Amino acid sequence: MNWRNALAYELSRLFTDKNKHIVPLHNAFNIKNTQDLIRNLNETPLLPHYSLASLEIRKLYSSILVKMTRTILTDMLKHELVTPQSQQEILKWYDIITKENYFAHNKDTVIHYDSLTMGAPSSGLIAEIFLQHTEHIHLAHLTHKHRIINYCRNVDNVLLIFDYNHTSIQMILDDFNSLHQKLQFTAEAERDYTLNYLDISIHRTPTNIKTTIYRKPTFMDTLICYNSNYPTHHKYAAVRFLFNRLDSCNLQQ
Repeated sequence: MNWRNALAYELSRLFTDKNKHIVPLHNAFNIKNTQDLIRNLNETPLLPHYSLASLEIRKLYSSILVKMTRTILTDMLKHELVTPQSQQEILKWYDIITKENYFAHNKDTVIHYDSLTMGAPSSGLIAEIFLQHTEHIHLAHLTHKHRIINYCRNVDNVLLIFDYNHTSIQMILDDFNSLHQKLQFTAEAERDYTLNYLDISIHRTPTNIKTTIYRKPTFMDTLICYNSNYPTHHKYAAVRFLFNRLDSCNLQQ
């Protein structure tokens, strides 16, 4: 959704840039890309009774508790010893940005309350503040209860490795869906020892993990036509992505 014409667009960009410097996120469980994921998997010990599964947050930006996140942000600003004047300024920006949550539908203006705006530069950061706080509060207990061997997340997609002799993906899903009423997940379990996650297929063997490139059934094996009107840097980026994935990731395909 294009939010560039919104009154608070530039303020949203300023809010995001400033907060990245004064309240840095720890990103303890975040994976940036496929290369980071494979590195994480290679460092995870694997036993025959471990299983793979993924969780996905339903409607991420609608799941974020905006009022609660404001309180979390306030505590973070205090913890980082941000001056009271700067705290007040940032929180005022937060209030303005999160209230600018509207869109047009059938010539009517629809306003969403207590959710984030699609297309706003600040929405990703605000969502991360809420999700990382939730992980900090609950994940240690859930990991111990379900014997989760590995937990990592890319935006709204979570990868799990757990002991299936001790728990099940349904039990894990039930507990994750009980964290907050608005924060709901769907789950996908491995099939034939294989799970598709991001752009790779993860194959579990009794002693290790192998990865191959995952292509959706709708994959067309085409790139942007060089003679098209797309920006040149988009065309080069499409090729660089494929080369970098092959060059930097230990893939079996």
